Amino acid sequence: MRQVVLDTETTGINPLDGHRIIEIGCVELVDRKLTGNHYHVYINPRRVVEEEAIGVHGITNEFLVDKPIYETIAQEFYEFIKGSELVIHNAAFDVGFINHEFSLMGGLIKPVEEYCGVLDTLAMARKKHPGQKNNLNALCSRYGIDTSHRTLHGALLDAEILADVYILLSGGQSALLLDKEDDSGGVSSIRRLSSERPALAIVPANGIELDAHQKYLDDLGKKSELIPW
Repeated sequence: MRQVVLDTETTGINPLDGHRIIEIGCVELVDRKLTGNHYHVYINPRRVVEEEAIGVHGITNEFLVDKPIYETIAQEFYEFIKGSELVIHNAAFDVGFINHEFSLMGGLIKPVEEYCGVLDTLAMARKKHPGQKNNLNALCSRYGIDTSHRTLHGALLDAEILADVYILLSGGQSALLLDKEDDSGGVSSIRRLSSERPALAIVPANGIELDAHQKYLDDLGKKSELIPW
C-alpha cells in the first residue's frame, strides 16, 4: 500500500480570495514504512504573501522570486501523488488549494479525488481524542514526538512529523521505535529505525519446546475441567 503524507504552505487562507500555494512537501510510505522517497518544491505564487502567513511559515516574497511557477511543477507533482492515498492533516484545506491550482490550468489535471484516496488525520484525531486539541503540535506532545527542531511551519518538515503522528495515531509503530518511558509512563521520545536495517531473524521452536508447550496446554485443560463454572 502506497501512501503519501502531504503538507502545503500558502500565501493566505482562502484560494477563492486569490491565495496560492508556495510550498509542497511530501514523504512516501509503503506498507506504513517511510521509504526515504519524497517530493519538495517552493513555488512562486505571482502575488504577495500575507504578513500573517509569513509569520507562520517564514517564507518571504523575496525568497520566492526565483522559484518556479505552479504550472511548471504541476505534472511532476501529479506523477508523484497519483494512485496513492494522501495522508493530510485538515485535508480539506490542502486539497482545496491543490484542486484550485489545477483548475487554473484549464482542467489539464483533474481534481485530486479522481486519482488519489484522501485520509484526513485531523478527523481521525478528533474521533480518537474528542474534546481535546488535535492540531499537529498537540498531537506531537500527546505522542511524545520531538519537535524541538521545528521553530516555524514548513511543508516538508511538517509532512515528516505528520508521518510519525499518523503511524501512532492509527495504532502501530511500523518504522518507528518507541524509546524509554518517562516517569509518568508516557513515551519520552521517538527514534527512527534505519530503512537499511536487516530483517529480524525468525527462530522456530525446537522439539523439546513444542513438547513442553503441549504439556502445559494439556495440564491447563485438566485444571479447567475441575473449575465449577
